[in-house]
Amino acid sequence: MEQLEENIAHLLRCVDDLSDIVAAQQNEIDRLTARVEMLMRREGEREAAGSGGVVMGDERPPHY
Repeated sequence: MEQLEENIAHLLRCVDDLSDIVAAQQNEIDRLTARVEMLMRREGEREAAGSGGVVMGDERPPHY
């Protein structure tokens, strides 16, 4: 019986630790998602303004 109680205590500790890890990962995912949304919004605004941009392959820069 004592061995079972020890195993249950160990498993409960593991579950608590894993729960903390999952919560931390969710916070990181939320933070990164917000950052990606901000970058996408910023890039959309830059494209709408017509400024900046990357010159692609055969495209001539505006000064030619």
